[in-house]
Amino acid sequence: MIHSMTAFARHEIKGEWGNAVWEIRSVNQRFLETYFRLPEQFRSIEPLLRERFRKQLNRGKVECNLRFNANPGEKSNLSMNTALAENLLKHANWINEQTLNSQINPLEIMRWPGVMEAEEADINAIQAEIMTGFEQALQDFIAARADEGANMKALIEQRLDAIVTQAELVKSQMPEIIQWQRKRITDKFADAKVELESTRVEQELVLLAQKMDVDEEIDRLYSHVKETRSILKKGGAQGRRLDFMMQEFNREANTLGSKSINADITNAAVELKVLIEQMREQIQNIE
Repeated sequence: MIHSMTAFARHEIKGEWGNAVWEIRSVNQRFLETYFRLPEQFRSIEPLLRERFRKQLNRGKVECNLRFNANPGEKSNLSMNTALAENLLKHANWINEQTLNSQINPLEIMRWPGVMEAEEADINAIQAEIMTGFEQALQDFIAARADEGANMKALIEQRLDAIVTQAELVKSQMPEIIQWQRKRITDKFADAKVELESTRVEQELVLLAQKMDVDEEIDRLYSHVKETRSILKKGGAQGRRLDFMMQEFNREANTLGSKSINADITNAAVELKVLIEQMREQIQNIE
């Protein structure tokens, strides 16, 4: 299956702890590049996300965003580290005795790091749900790339059919064009009243026919069409291979245009280049 590098997916997760939204979008890129925007408490999962993308994708610039909203109704209970508080109070009383019985403020003891702790929601359980949501978002994202890839494949196959049509048109017209060119040359000799040996005339006409011969270019166009269809059928990460095939198509179209001595052949060569460019534009977004 052919995949596009351009896609978007969104998935929302809801729980007692609140809600979270994953958004994944990508555009074409020569290599795979991943960028993440995560809340600070979920920074630890970034290597896991990066590895999941690496296993699933080959090319593209991917942006992955997570929005997390905690449930304000889920209030935390306060707990005290009594052992630490007693230890602090013991030392504070000693300091109090040494400083002429200055009054100790209990709030200062409570503000000491580690004395008062809020019971937070189980971050590991939340993270597990967040990762489950990511897997769903990733599958939706890959499905979107596949759907877009299928559309691109259909467009490319249409252009391949049109290339075959143009090649057959040129091939069918070549005998008539060669005959027309032969008559045009002999008529010019006759009008100029130049008498040449029939053998010499035939030699010149054979050379002209060889220069005008496009059978090789037509055969290569057919071969390129067959190979491109095979690549599309094979699927996978074929963007670079398809891009190479467009270069091969262009080479044959240019050669065909250089051999043209007829408006119909020139038009066919131009149409071929238009079709090839249309395919190339699609292929730029194929993984």
